[in-house]
Amino acid sequence: MTYAIISVGGKQYRVSEGDRLLVERLRHEEGKTFHPAILMLGGNGDADFAAKGAQVTARVLAHPLGEKVRIGKYRPKNGYRRHTGYRSRLTQIQIESIGSTEKRARKPKAEAAEFDKPAASKPKPKTTKTTKTTKKTKAEE
Repeated sequence: MTYAIISVGGKQYRVSEGDRLLVERLRHEEGKTFHPAILMLGGNGDADFAAKGAQVTARVLAHPLGEKVRIGKYRPKNGYRRHTGYRSRLTQIQIESIGSTEKRARKPKAEAAEFDKPAASKPKPKTTKTTKTTKKTKAEE
């Protein structure tokens, strides 16, 4: 079983593929994927703290509100009562995959240059110089 410790919204989570999490509100839209920062990879008795070439892909499922938290303040014998509350803004994410990033093999520059050239290059048409007419002042006439 492969797992990763990621950092999302200033908090750390231990995740594996298919996990769903409620995290602090993210700026990503619903249905979009993103790659959170990886702090550690582990699994099968191995732990990798320098996870170069590794990537965790997460998909944003929804932006729900958290449970309502009610706060009451009370001071005895003074008639002081205050009630407030709030609901946290959260993002529900699902971990799509944990693995390495495989980059495509790039073409060498010499091969890439051959394909980038146009098939038949036409010579540029000659441009004719135009002379700018200047106005003569009364003194020159």
